[in-house]
Amino acid sequence: MADILDRIVADVVRRLAADPAPPDLEERARAAAARRRAAGDTRSLQLALSAPGPSLIAEAKHASPSAGVLREPFDPVELALAYEAGGAAAISVVTEPAFFGGDPAWIGAVREAVALPVLRKDFIVEPCQLFESVLLGADAVLLIQRILTPDRLRHLLDLARELGLEVLLEIFADEDPAPAVASGAPVLGVNARDLATFELDLGRVASLAAAIPPDRVRVAESGVRGREDLRRLHAAGYEAFLVGEHLVRSEDPEAAVRGLLG
Repeated sequence: MADILDRIVADVVRRLAADPAPPDLEERARAAAARRRAAGDTRSLQLALSAPGPSLIAEAKHASPSAGVLREPFDPVELALAYEAGGAAAISVVTEPAFFGGDPAWIGAVREAVALPVLRKDFIVEPCQLFESVLLGADAVLLIQRILTPDRLRHLLDLARELGLEVLLEIFADEDPAPAVASGAPVLGVNARDLATFELDLGRVASLAAAIPPDRVRVAESGVRGREDLRRLHAAGYEAFLVGEHLVRSEDPEAAVRGLLG
């Protein structure tokens, strides 16, 4: 599993090459973004996560490379409604199909069902994926620093801003957070998972909080499995928490959200 991220990204690149974006994709995406702004149909992830107290990004994820299928039958809309009822601040939808069993069409279905910001969580490496995200209805997207060159990261951050997409910029717990901070991204996530072993290290996540300025929204990702984990990371300085597997596997996702938030 040591090269899982490389394999996922290689598969994404292969799929993008095999199915080129239509020539009018950018034009349609920019038009859709303009219509959304004109209609006031915007939902800010940053604002949702900036409310007092800990905030939760609750994730709809069908499967993962390390754990296999997490929930069957899987209904992302049903999960999102339960998360919203439980008090989540935002919904994350994993759309990568080959390794996570996702479907981009879930973005629109979830956004239509809930009133919360919807984050598209995928492996975004090309501008066409941002254009697609706008047309799908996403309010925000995940960008992973490790899979992008500095120039490509800057370009995608700028393009997302032009399109009205907010960004959760993710680093891993073994990375230097300085480049992510220097990027200016207002929402920064630290993933607890070690990609070489797939083990989780919440201690390392907690220690990195001090390296992220307090004017950013700090998001702890992966590894939160109960109220005590959340309280520990909140005390370390994290305002928000992205939780997937713990919630997806629960028999009562609404109650699981309430349990985490207390």
